[in-house]
Amino acid sequence: MIKFISTEDTLSIRNEVLREGRLTLDECRFPTDDVPGSFHLGYYVDDELACIASFFPKQYEGYEGEGYQLRGMATIERYRAKGIGNKLVNFAITYLREKKVNYLWCNARKKAMPFYMSLGFEVISPEFELNGVGPHHAMYVKIQ
Repeated sequence: MIKFISTEDTLSIRNEVLREGRLTLDECRFPTDDVPGSFHLGYYVDDELACIASFFPKQYEGYEGEGYQLRGMATIERYRAKGIGNKLVNFAITYLREKKVNYLWCNARKKAMPFYMSLGFEVISPEFELNGVGPHHAMYVKIQ
């Protein structure tokens, strides 16, 4: 089941999956977590939060219309490759389409690119390195 969740709900999974447990929960906060228009989604299996993603209004340079950035997407290891992340992102795209958002973009880890491509995202940048995280590409999907 997909639910809107709080920033606090995302922190332990962000740390576990995206930062390999190296940070404090406070260090897993994003400056954009609570900007107006931002939201966080969680996919629950029974009562366990299995997958998270955060979304906030932000244009990508050179792209017209209202854009949102997807950030901090993470799935607990035992729930990966079960379609959960796909359902969560598609829910967000439907929600953003209703809000008349034009596109969604993200900085995708190189190893996550096939996942985003399966959802219709396309690569829009050369590879770049995020300090302490690894190689990424910006990716984009048109919503309307």
